[in-house]
Amino acid sequence: MPSKIRNSLLWIFDAFEREPGYLCKRMFGCDAAYLDGLLCLVAADRDPPFNGLLVCTSQERHASLIEVMPALRAHPVLGKWLYVPQADAAFEDTAERLATLVLARDTRIGVEPKPRKPRKAGNARNSVLPD
Repeated sequence: MPSKIRNSLLWIFDAFEREPGYLCKRMFGCDAAYLDGLLCLVAADRDPPFNGLLVCTSQERHASLIEVMPALRAHPVLGKWLYVPQADAAFEDTAERLATLVLARDTRIGVEPKPRKPRKAGNARNSVLPD
């Protein structure tokens, strides 16, 4: 059954609404913003360390982004991505700046999503045994 609780951080994605290449999907109980097929940001309003904004990027790009937005840090669980916790004093400003960079198609933000693995044809509960 889908959750009826709305993610309180979805306001960050409002800037993307008019973009034809924008897609918002649920991901691990959070919301992910895709632009032009790239996974760009994940808004997480769960318990720490999944309470803030995750920036989908490569480790090679961390230093460059942190230099312009010092509130960013490597995510403690998903170290390949950057993160700004919602509790950080610079959270709102950083989130707005990140949204602006995403809209500008900044090449430092965005990763190709991994293709989903196909589901198995049958599972134990739904398989029918031959007579």
